Amino acid sequence: MKLIKSINEINIEKYIIATYQLSSSKNLKEAAWNLAIGQSVGNPNVRNHWETDELFDNHSCFVLSENPDELNKTSGEVKIAFPVENADWKTDGISQLICHLMGGQMDIDVITACRLIDVKYPKSFTSNFLGPKYGMTGMRKFTGQYNKPLFGAIIKPKIGVTPEILLEMVKELVDGGVDFIKEDEIMSSPPVCPLEKRVPLISNYLRSQSRKLVYCYTINSDPHAIMNRAKFIADNGGNGLHINVWSGLGSYNSVRQMDLPIYIHFQKSGDKTFTDKSHRFSISWNVICDLAGIMGADTIHSGMWGGYMNESEEDLRKTLDILNSRNVVPALSCGMHAGLIDAINNRFGTEYMANVGGAIHGHPDGTIAGAKAMRQAIDKTYGDEYYQSIQKWGKKQ
Repeated sequence: MKLIKSINEINIEKYIIATYQLSSSKNLKEAAWNLAIGQSVGNPNVRNHWETDELFDNHSCFVLSENPDELNKTSGEVKIAFPVENADWKTDGISQLICHLMGGQMDIDVITACRLIDVKYPKSFTSNFLGPKYGMTGMRKFTGQYNKPLFGAIIKPKIGVTPEILLEMVKELVDGGVDFIKEDEIMSSPPVCPLEKRVPLISNYLRSQSRKLVYCYTINSDPHAIMNRAKFIADNGGNGLHINVWSGLGSYNSVRQMDLPIYIHFQKSGDKTFTDKSHRFSISWNVICDLAGIMGADTIHSGMWGGYMNESEEDLRKTLDILNSRNVVPALSCGMHAGLIDAINNRFGTEYMANVGGAIHGHPDGTIAGAKAMRQAIDKTYGDEYYQSIQKWGKKQ
């Protein structure tokens, strides 16, 4: 079997092409061999009579290289072609994809580091997925907000309020001019504010308002409950839901395949456990963002600049480009406030959502004033609320 191939030697429509940053205790060729064979036909070092040439041709991964001498190094980038044929992507889905891309190679001692940094998908793969139902174009049309950032608000405190108090908070946020509200990841269906009580209460109020906005109820749970909760929200007039990454990457695709009239928000909190660059075995956050678009997230907590989370401009710009290409709304959050809007717009443009928690509810004059301050910053209609916000949190150039 020919292990190393040029990209011109394969039909790229039949392969998912993954790029890794690999390190090996021996050399890249051996590490890549272990990855390619180990993540397709089986044991890298043991062949048997069942492994025919035809089986290898159809089901083996291949190492892609235009310069095989580069594989003599102990670390560097390696491209692996994964056959689309190796799964029924319509039903096996995202969970099985991650199992193929980031599975058994972690257990092979010759591979000392493995970071998945990029994946290219053929149409034969992506045609099995629906992508965002609404995304940026749909959300702008629904809210009527164009040529400026969308304005998102976050419920604070994260947990502990009753449905009645939550409704009062929502009323103030609506009066303050938000386009989007999300519950935080800790609130799913706690006894103090169960989902079955708050969904009809909040949804009925929002339907009675002239202002159109998206409200994402948190439904973090195990798979069986996520599906039931998503349907419950749609059946009771809700138009959005929030799923944290720890509920599983496949959960976004599962809900999207239900094709409900509902926005899906992807919350990243916790992702650095497996996306941080300093880890020896990890997945680039940009790979996850690209997948989020494929599997149907409409909005995603994509990162932040200038807050208590602060991505580099280069990294965040790449992330925003990927999400914009998939029509996903990038939500910038974790320290967002009114004094950051102009600086972020100048650096990254306006195709994002400013998602705000503390700087709304912590405004000197309370939640409604905090929301108005953000609305004024986004609309450039500065008033007292905005200037009070600037006095408290400052303004970044």
